[in-house]
Amino acid sequence: MEDVIVAIDIGTSKVCTLIGQANKENVIEILGKGLEPLSGVKKGVIVDIESTSNSIKASVRQAEEMSNLKVGSAYVNILGANVSVIDHRSSIQISNEGEITEKDVQRVLYNVKNISIPEDREIIDIIPRQYIVDEYDEIIDPVGMMGTKLEADLDIIAGKNTSVQNIVKSLEKAEIITDGIIVEALATGEAVLTQEEKELGVILIDVGGGITDISVFKNKRLFFCDSIPLGGDHISNDISIGLKIPYAEAEKVKRQYELALTSLIKNDQEVTVSDINDNKKKTVKVSEIVEIIEARVYEIFSLAKELLERSGIDDAMNSGIVLTGGGISYVDGGMQLAYEVFDKPVRIATYKVIGATKPEFTTSIGIMKYILSRSKGNKVSCEVKEKEKKNIKKERSFFKKITEFFSGFF
Repeated sequence: MEDVIVAIDIGTSKVCTLIGQANKENVIEILGKGLEPLSGVKKGVIVDIESTSNSIKASVRQAEEMSNLKVGSAYVNILGANVSVIDHRSSIQISNEGEITEKDVQRVLYNVKNISIPEDREIIDIIPRQYIVDEYDEIIDPVGMMGTKLEADLDIIAGKNTSVQNIVKSLEKAEIITDGIIVEALATGEAVLTQEEKELGVILIDVGGGITDISVFKNKRLFFCDSIPLGGDHISNDISIGLKIPYAEAEKVKRQYELALTSLIKNDQEVTVSDINDNKKKTVKVSEIVEIIEARVYEIFSLAKELLERSGIDDAMNSGIVLTGGGISYVDGGMQLAYEVFDKPVRIATYKVIGATKPEFTTSIGIMKYILSRSKGNKVSCEVKEKEKKNIKKERSFFKKITEFFSGFF
């Protein structure tokens, strides 16, 4: 099938899979989706490939059953803490009597293979910012132009070898070929940020289950991404410890009241819960629950701000803060706390894709939108067949797949 994209989001507490198809207007239609708990990832790093692979299989199977399709390959995310962005200019001399061809564009991209990067890193993405032909810059598509020298200003995304290899291995054990690895911040940004925000400068805070990704966009570029090892699961854990109730019940009451500010409580009623020690029922006030949530959410934002300050990020982010992620999207009061910490405009991220409205699917949606935005109208599709376990793509190097894939898009 053509124009079918499979996106797998390996989070810290769940795996989300979406199978989607782009129509003629490049609008995504969701064909299948799957959501499966995950325990093989700690602090954004895969620590148990077997467990992670099983969760991927289960999530993909749900999407397959819904879509009546068999998935052979997919795009997958990688967290910002496991990547670095390298600014690079690549150049080549033009062949073919001075007319720039798609092969020339591919050559200037493939030329980055020779750049020096740390030994513990490998290239997973190449993002052209502009092309330059004989010193004429700000060119989006140089194909067909005449010139003697072609240059490209690029953002080279380099991932940690162990993280990349464990992601690929986990998918392979789930019988899925990796079509590409997309930085989660780029994917999420594609789903929830406006072009104006990315141009003027914006901080994207993505609160997941066990980790919070912090990324900064400016001049339409991702120039910072990192993370802190705290997320929505820690809020539930705090409630469990603070109130001495089972973790599952703590998660339930967190979702039930969905508040992060005691000032938003309309009825400070008593709630019946189970005591973790003697398995008896007891009562706690809503305010006791919300106070714990408020303290942890405030801490997450404070640590995010400290991380940005230590990294020397320019404070002039004119578009402010955008909050996203399943770890906080359910909680009312997050905007107010973020404003209190950062003293900047804050909004909760939204996106419109029929069939996948839960915040847990934001990254998967973003992966699809990212791939489509890079395609510039070219055909793009994952391997989606009836029952095919092997694919010739296995024999091609991961780096070559990246350069071939993206060279046709610019």
